[in-house]
Order: sequence, then C-alpha cells, then structure tokens
Amino acid sequence: MILNEIFHECIKDPGGIVSVASTGTDGKPHIANTWNKYLIITEDEKILIPCFGFRKTEKNAETQPYVEIVVGSDKVQGKMGMGTGCLLSGTAKFEKDGALFNLVHDKLKFANRVLIFTPESCKQTI
Repeated sequence: MILNEIFHECIKDPGGIVSVASTGTDGKPHIANTWNKYLIITEDEKILIPCFGFRKTEKNAETQPYVEIVVGSDKVQGKMGMGTGCLLSGTAKFEKDGALFNLVHDKLKFANRVLIFTPESCKQTI
C-alpha cells in the first residue's frame, strides 16, 4: 500500500486543500488546487480528481505526466501539533469519458474531465 494512514486521515477533512503541481515544456511549474472532499480513491489506489478547470495541468501532463500532489488538513495531528499533510509523487492523465470519468461525474456533476493520478510515493511532510 502506497497511500498511508495519515493521507487517509487528511482527506477525511472536507475543508482540507489539495494542490497539484505540474511542469510545462518551458520548465515552469504550475499549481492547481481543489478540496479534499472531491477526491475519490479507487481500490487500486488511484486518486481521481474531478476537473472543471485544470486546463494548464492537463496540457502539461500530455508531455510531462509526472506530477506532485500535496494534501493537507489542519484538523489532523501532525508531527509537531495539529495540522499535517502528505506529499505524493506519481503520474497524471486526464479522461473525459470511460468508467473512471463516469464514476466521478455520477457523484460530482460539475466535472467535465477527471485527473487520474497514479501515486508512486506518499510521505507525511509536517
């Protein structure tokens, strides 16, 4: 299992933030944000993120699919008090149809695409 207990505790906080960092062909970083409450975790530990925006992230992932994601919550006990987060590294791809898109769209009608993140690592940061 890649997704650890701290990760699962963080995403239970609906007001916690999720940041997705990607890199364009120009080498410049780009960050897009959403909320923990929108994440869907599949049985095989893929993280599904509903998208309405995320256009630049999608464009970046077409040529550079490696992304990093940070999830955080100020309600979960961290290493030094309340508040913690996790840094995840892995790959991203976008879909606008298919089973995973339908799974997301059935729950979150605003989604016109889904970012499918396949984690390679997950570590607590604070």
